[in-house]
Amino acid sequence: MTARFVIAIDGPAASGKSSTAQWVAEQIHFRHVDSGALYRAATAAAIRVEASAERWDEPFVMSQTPGITLAPSRTSFVPMIAGADASAEIRSSAVTRGVSLVAQMPAVRAWVNAHLHAVSHAHDIVVDGRDMGTVVFPQAALKIFLIADPWERARRRLVERLSRAPTDAEIAEETDALVQRDARDAMQTVQAKDAILIDTTTLTQSEQVARIVALAEAAIDRARK
Repeated sequence: MTARFVIAIDGPAASGKSSTAQWVAEQIHFRHVDSGALYRAATAAAIRVEASAERWDEPFVMSQTPGITLAPSRTSFVPMIAGADASAEIRSSAVTRGVSLVAQMPAVRAWVNAHLHAVSHAHDIVVDGRDMGTVVFPQAALKIFLIADPWERARRRLVERLSRAPTDAEIAEETDALVQRDARDAMQTVQAKDAILIDTTTLTQSEQVARIVALAEAAIDRARK
């Protein structure tokens, strides 16, 4: 089967990929797919059985994946574990600490990519992740690569997490954690040669969404001609 219209948004952790992709999808009437939700769901399922990531190996993590699905909602897909909505669970600090390890496992990556391909055959999608435009959907009609200064990425993440203005000390600690994660994810976080780079450091979310929506509408118009 051939994939339908795919818009791929890549970038490092906390670059605003998922929230931006969700908003773009709503405006152009596509469905949003958060590839990271699948990696996080696999991590959450592993934690349910064994809390210590030191004891995880690829066969163990893969043995937890059969009960994980993506359930379509009006504008996106809900991560399900054993038939229950796991949207809150996959955002826990424990999952955040462990997900990079899980995302490096080749069998898990293949499992995630198979899910994404299946979804793309049934729906026009805006998908976000770290290698969507390079590995998973190299033929995507539009590829976007979001970047932002690490300090700003850390500040945004803390505002979302704490619902208040973070202190400089808190931002510094989070920046260090993000830089370390960037190093772990470096092999997957690569900009496709034909991706459009957008630096969001000084942009509001509405501004970056507006840019991508304009690019998406232009790509859709080209595809229809």
